[in-house]
Amino acid sequence: MKKSAASAPRRRFLKGAAAGAICAGVAPFSIGREKPLVRVMGTHVTLQEELRQRAMSDLGIRLQFEPNGSAAVLQKAAMNPDSFDLYEQWSNSINLLWRAHAIAPIEVKRLRYWDEINSLSKTGKITPQARLGAGDAPHKILNIQADNSLGADPTGHISFLPYVHNVDSFGYNQSAIDPSLLNEKESWGWLLDSRSSGRVAIVNDPTIGLFDLALAAQAKGFVEFADIGAITRAEMDALFAVLIELKQLQHFTGFWTSVPESVQFMRNRRAIIESMFSPAVSALNGEDIPVRFAAPEEGYRGWHGVMCLSSRTQGRVKDAAYEYMNWWLSGWPGAYIARQGYYISNPQRSATYLTEAEWNYWYNGMPAAEPLKGTDGKISVKQGEQRTGGSYESRFNNVAVWNTVMPTYEYSLQKWYEFITS
Repeated sequence: MKKSAASAPRRRFLKGAAAGAICAGVAPFSIGREKPLVRVMGTHVTLQEELRQRAMSDLGIRLQFEPNGSAAVLQKAAMNPDSFDLYEQWSNSINLLWRAHAIAPIEVKRLRYWDEINSLSKTGKITPQARLGAGDAPHKILNIQADNSLGADPTGHISFLPYVHNVDSFGYNQSAIDPSLLNEKESWGWLLDSRSSGRVAIVNDPTIGLFDLALAAQAKGFVEFADIGAITRAEMDALFAVLIELKQLQHFTGFWTSVPESVQFMRNRRAIIESMFSPAVSALNGEDIPVRFAAPEEGYRGWHGVMCLSSRTQGRVKDAAYEYMNWWLSGWPGAYIARQGYYISNPQRSATYLTEAEWNYWYNGMPAAEPLKGTDGKISVKQGEQRTGGSYESRFNNVAVWNTVMPTYEYSLQKWYEFITS
């Protein structure tokens, strides 16, 4: 991927009378009546104060962010669509929200940068030779079909805006983990290795943590899955028999529900290896805690961010919600989240807002030509360091499984609760 030389506009605005007012320097929703309030529910991954302030300034709207743990926001959104206007989380939440009638179709024609969104979101593959990955690759649940189901065929209406995405694995403290592990290839099996017993933490989410542990159990040879993206009840029983035994042996030190909590687990050395998201690794590296984000030989767990429109949102608030969706793909936001290790669905537009050193490190997988700062202003990447897993394309060529709500979802919830309370 080459960095675009073209200058990307920071924003575009609504047509008509509002557009005319903008020529005079007025943001579209600051004209006349009170600015519309858009309530955004999601996780700490994207609901960050700097993003909120920037969007309000650029768009002339009011934004209310409600971040929480992924399981908590999914439950609230599914049960009460009146409680939000936009929902930001991961693609594994889509089927549940759609079946609950909590989200509304999004009109592709209202998405300003739709044609720039790359093939990963639309076909499940970043390159033709990429490994598709088991489970719900994003394109499988993106398009709203004629029978109101979700599928891969484009129809002009989608269930979510494809925007932030990444591949996840686990992080480990290189100065605290058993040195013998460092001589081995990084593997999901490390999460269940006895050499880290008592200091392993897992994300408390049955649609995410379950896959981390399933990949780990398979890597250790404890359980085999015919299709890890569609684990059967019998396979689930076998998996949780192993996990509950390990839990009772105090192999796990805890289960985190938010990025800040995962940072604290590693900061105070309660955990030395754990499920992790990229911003947590970036934050810890900025504190000179030597946490490495693993590139497991079995492949990554892929996730795709989704921005969904509440089925109850109407009128000016709905218009403002579309403007906020478009803002996310306008360049600056994608560059901002790149500095914490995330990708955006139309990266070339964000390239203008990244230095050459940043673009080469985060997207091209090259050694950092200079120290790079994270979103908190602290150095998170030292000069000469190279991103684990390599380039954007290399990392997404190796997805083992996507975050997925399986046919056995209800049963998995029961088994997960048994596990964490055992």
